[in-house]
This record gives sequence, C-alpha cells and structure tokens, in this order.
Amino acid sequence: MTSPRTRGSMKLLAAMCILGLSLQVASAQDVGSGFRRADWLEDFQQLKARLEREYVNLAWMGSPQSGIDVPRLERRTRDALATAATDSEAEKALLDFVAGFRDGHLSPLPRLTAPTVAVAAEPEDAALVPGDARTGCAALGYAATSPIAFSLPFESLPGFVLLGDGLGAPFRSGLIPGPDGRRIGIVRIQAFRSTAFPVTCTRAWAALEAAGKPLARRAIEDGASDLWFAALAEALAKLREQKAVAVLVDVGNNSGGDDSGDWMPRMFTDRTVTSAPLWMIDAPVSAKYFDEQIRSMNRGLAAKPEADAVRGLEQARSFFEAAKARIGKQRCDLSWVWTEQRPWNRDGCNNLLAAGSAGGFMRSLPKGAYGDRELASRLSWSAAIAPNFGAWTGPVYVLADKRSFSAAEMFVATMKDNGIAKVLGARTGGDGCGFMADGDPLVLTHSQLRFRVPNCMRLRADGTDEVAGIAPDFPIVPMQGESARARAGRALAVIAGDLSTAR
Repeated sequence: MTSPRTRGSMKLLAAMCILGLSLQVASAQDVGSGFRRADWLEDFQQLKARLEREYVNLAWMGSPQSGIDVPRLERRTRDALATAATDSEAEKALLDFVAGFRDGHLSPLPRLTAPTVAVAAEPEDAALVPGDARTGCAALGYAATSPIAFSLPFESLPGFVLLGDGLGAPFRSGLIPGPDGRRIGIVRIQAFRSTAFPVTCTRAWAALEAAGKPLARRAIEDGASDLWFAALAEALAKLREQKAVAVLVDVGNNSGGDDSGDWMPRMFTDRTVTSAPLWMIDAPVSAKYFDEQIRSMNRGLAAKPEADAVRGLEQARSFFEAAKARIGKQRCDLSWVWTEQRPWNRDGCNNLLAAGSAGGFMRSLPKGAYGDRELASRLSWSAAIAPNFGAWTGPVYVLADKRSFSAAEMFVATMKDNGIAKVLGARTGGDGCGFMADGDPLVLTHSQLRFRVPNCMRLRADGTDEVAGIAPDFPIVPMQGESARARAGRALAVIAGDLSTAR
C-alpha cells in the first residue's frame, strides 16, 4: 500500500519530470523562433523591482489581510514564463501577474509604436463661440459617459415617481413607497466628476453670457462645478419637501472621478465629517503632489489673511515641505513580498509617506472656518462647497456594487466610516486611491509593455487599505430565480426593515 506521504512524493517527482521535459521543449522552441525567454525574465525582474520602489499598495498586498497571495502569484508567473513558448504566452504571464493584484489602478496601458510617419502637431484649442454652448461644452469634455439609469430598476416598480431625469436635471432622482408605505427618496450619482453632467456646463455658459462675462474655460468649469453641487442639494431638498423618510444614494456602476467623492458626504449630514488619512509612495513622483500643496499655501499667504489663517497655512506648508524632504530617506526593502506574507502594519516596512488627508492638509473644517471659503478650501478642499453642507440630515443608505470604483469607493468609505450611511449591494471593485500626482508609466525594457502604477493610498477607519473594497452592511446580490426588479424591491424592503428597527 502506498502511504499518503509517499504518494505525494511520487506526484512531485512526476511533476518535476514533466516540467523538465517542457523546459527542454520550450528551450528548443526558443532557437529560431525569435522568442527570447531571457528577455521576458529580465522584464519580470524589472517589473518586480519597480513595484518595490513605486507601487504604493505593495506592502498591503503582501499582507494576509489583502486576500492576495503575492508569493503564489510570483511563483505562478515564474512557472508560466519557464514554460512559455511564444512571446504572446510570455506577455500573457506578465499581464496576468499584474491583474492578479486585483487593483484596477495598477493596469496596462496601450503600447506605443515607434513613429513611421511624421508625428502630428498638437491642434489648437477649439474656439468657444458665443451662443453655441452645446458645441463648446462638448469641446471642453462634457459628456454623459456613465449610465444615468439607476443601477437597479427602481423606475419600473409600482408607485415610483421620477423627479429628476438626469438629463435636463443633472441628477436622476425619484420617490418610491417602501413595503410599509413610507416614501424613500432615491438619487443617482453615476460619476464623481461634473464633466459627466453636460447640463451643468450649458447652464454655466448661459449664466456667463447673461452676465456679459468672457467665455473663459476656467470660468465655465468653475461655474459648472458649483452648479453641479447645488443641483444635488436641490434634489435632496425636493426629496425632503416630498416627505421622504430616507434617501438611497445609488453609486452602482460608477467608475469614479475626482475628489468630490470626499466632498459630497458632507451634504448628507450636519455633523463633522473627517476625510480619510492619505499616504503617498516614498518615491520622487510624490514630490509633485507636495509641491502642488506648498504652492497652494504660498498663494493663500500672499493674500495676507488674518493671523489665525496665517498660522494654519504656515503649518500646512511646513508639513508638506517636511514630507517632501523625507522622500528617499526612510525606504526599506520590500522584496520580502515575493517570498512571504507579513501582517499589515501602517508603521512597518511599507515605503509610505504621511500626506495629510484625502481632502487636503486638514481632515475637516467647520462650516464658515476662517470666514473665507476660498482660503479654507486650501486647507480642507471640501470647504469649497460649504454652503451645501447638511443639505440632507435624515437617514441615508448607499447602493454600491462591484463596478463602483475609485472616487465612488472614497464616497462609500467616507459615508460608512463617518457613520452617515449604511451600505447595500456588493463589495466595491477595489481600486482605492490611485493617483495624486502625474507620473511616467512603467515601461519594460524588452517587451515595451507599459503600466500605470498607483502612488497614493487612503486608509479606512479600521486602518485597512481602501483598495480592498468596501463591504456592504446589507448584501443585495443576484440570486437564481430573482429578476433585477425583484432585487430592487428586496433592497427597498431591507431599508424599510432597518428604518423600523431604528425607530
């Protein structure tokens, strides 16, 4: 009889023989085929070395808490390269390696080919012609690029009343009776960037023309942004007037956007909201972010504000100057991630630099701080929309799914970690922070594969990396035999039940 241990050894010996044979075959195929395994192995080593230096989430990924077994991923890639017989197979091995981190911001970019004809000159900016807002706004990049309909078909349920269509009105919103008859308001945020809401641009354009002001790009964009936040406040006010007992904010199938994901939670409560701690990679690219903040503080100080504001701005400037000075001074060797897992420790070997918060130097500021909104927004960016704080103060729920990414995850995490809302749906996609500074892509020497590498990290209230995704309080996942309409009804029933419990 063969013992379990002996049987395992025999399997291992057989596997080694098969691997050895495949390597011999692959080596034979290297010759004359143009396939150079050594080049791909060098690219793999280059990729790992660059990730050790530049990938902000690497230490988190190397922890058991991340759910990613990096040593196994590395071994699998080495094995795939060892048995690859063609460039396409080797390329797939490297692409699968990067995809294995399950970080949407760590991703391949299109290959760039060497010019075969003269490179075209950059075109001039399109003219902004008075009286043609639609063409001008399109030229500025305003387009409805995300699904406007709710991510679950609430519109199709009995009793639903549409208040805003998401076209003529920036935000799609409506009222629907829950199982107990009480009305629940629903508002759709399909993207966290005003450029995905073209009507805000055309309205800002019209306002500038009516006031006889120049149609400057910055003026249009600032006006559109202000109108966007105001439109959400108006939608929430309308739901309040219609006696909604709670609001469901739908950010399902929302690919992200900008820092508005941190600002908007303050519109759903009158309590203090704190932004997530922000960390930057300890690498030269982070100097760009720190320099940007230093310049902002210098501009604020140039306006000669009151003494308390001067102290705040100088404190922030000193913080960012010190952060920039620390770049490269406290780096550690992260090569351990390829061979072992270590528990996540924010203060351990991770090559991170404290960078204030996801909303600026200060995690929060009270409404009306410093008596100067423009100045306050240099220290806490959300102060720019302070007039819209507390537009809704009742119960809030957030609907998210696996297609909620990046800034949408920032919104969900901030709502949940500040106790503003409970989350329904599915765990978010897990993109995390992504980028706070523009850096050059990672380009592999031989294959010329190109990758973007995230340089910022947002931490949750429990100290975990947001790149893990945000789990729902109430899972609402697709089930066999249940339509999307039925699932929408189930979500409403969950909200009604939770509201009854909270009474």
